Amino acid sequence: MTEVAHTLWPLAGAEGWDAPGLIVGDPDAEVTAIHLAVDAVLDTADETVDVGAQLLLVHHPLLLRGVTTVAEDRYKGAVIARLIRGGSALIAAHTNADIVGDGTSAVLAARLGLGDARPIVPSPGVAGLGLGRVGELDDEVTLGDLARRLAEVLPATAQGIRGAGDFATPVKRVAVCAGAGDSLLAHPDVVSSDVYITSDLRHHPASEARENARLGHGPALLDISHWAAEWLWLDVAAESLRAALPEVTVTVSELRTDPWDFALV
Repeated sequence: MTEVAHTLWPLAGAEGWDAPGLIVGDPDAEVTAIHLAVDAVLDTADETVDVGAQLLLVHHPLLLRGVTTVAEDRYKGAVIARLIRGGSALIAAHTNADIVGDGTSAVLAARLGLGDARPIVPSPGVAGLGLGRVGELDDEVTLGDLARRLAEVLPATAQGIRGAGDFATPVKRVAVCAGAGDSLLAHPDVVSSDVYITSDLRHHPASEARENARLGHGPALLDISHWAAEWLWLDVAAESLRAALPEVTVTVSELRTDPWDFALV
């Protein structure tokens, strides 16, 4: 199974700081059922065991940063213990799944109807691969209408969709980066777009980008749930796995693992 995952989402495509791949389990163990989720959390671990899957494939690596304990009174230790006791392995496909032609940003761009979408940051030497996507809508719409379109495409979360820019601003050229994308705010393809859609925008970078946009030097912003943007990719990943492993049952979790439970406005 690891060979299939690493063929679909090659580890060589991961960013240097990333930690995708096999996290828990025997790489040679038989797998007859795979369960997909964005996050390896207590609920998705339990769900994986409950549906009888021998593998939980997630987008976000559970052990991305240094860990000094996997004691079961800590979240990561509890997840690992539940998976091992339930006979389930854990694999993450993270930035190596972001850059591929049907990766997280590509899926979001397609769902929004962006034509001729291309990577914002192309992968060296490989056409069509890379981080983020930039393209154009078939017809010009308002920023508010695009936000409403996002609300129809994405699963609901407490955060909803936050916008920086005039609700009636016309937009056509759209840049997207599923997941945390404020590192691309100054990229020329983002600056030259009418709107940039991403997640986890912090106050200072977002404020600076907003003020630059008011002076005509940058896009409007739409900040969406990190989990919701990447959840769209799971169905596409599941279809790729079904095609590669027709004898294996592949299911997708519908549990909301966005960390926010409510918002007051």
